[in-house]
Amino acid sequence: MQKKQEQESNAKSSIQNVAEYVLCLFVTGATPNSMRAITNIKEICEAHLKGNYSLEIIDVYQQADIAKREQLVALPMLLRKQPLPEKRLIGDLSDTTKVLNALGLIK
Repeated sequence: MQKKQEQESNAKSSIQNVAEYVLCLFVTGATPNSMRAITNIKEICEAHLKGNYSLEIIDVYQQADIAKREQLVALPMLLRKQPLPEKRLIGDLSDTTKVLNALGLIK
C-alpha cells in the first residue's frame, strides 16, 4: 500500500515539474483565418495542455508596436515562448499534428 502511495506521489510531483507553456497567438482582427486559429489553439491547449499553459491573443491591428517588435511576417502566427527554444507556427492551426509537433508534445 505504501509503495502505491509513493508511486502516486512521484507521478503528481513529476506533473507539477512540467514546464508551463507560454503561448502568444498573433491575429489580424476578426478575419476567418484568425477566428479559426483562435478556436483551434484553444481546443488543442485544453485537450493537451489543460492547466499547464497561458495563451495571449494579440490583435496586431490594435497593437501594431508588438507586430514590429516581434518581426511578424505572416499572420495568424503562434509563438511558443516557453519552453525554450522559441518556436513559430504560421497558419490557422488546423493541422493538429503539426501544432503538437511545434509545441514539442510529439516528435
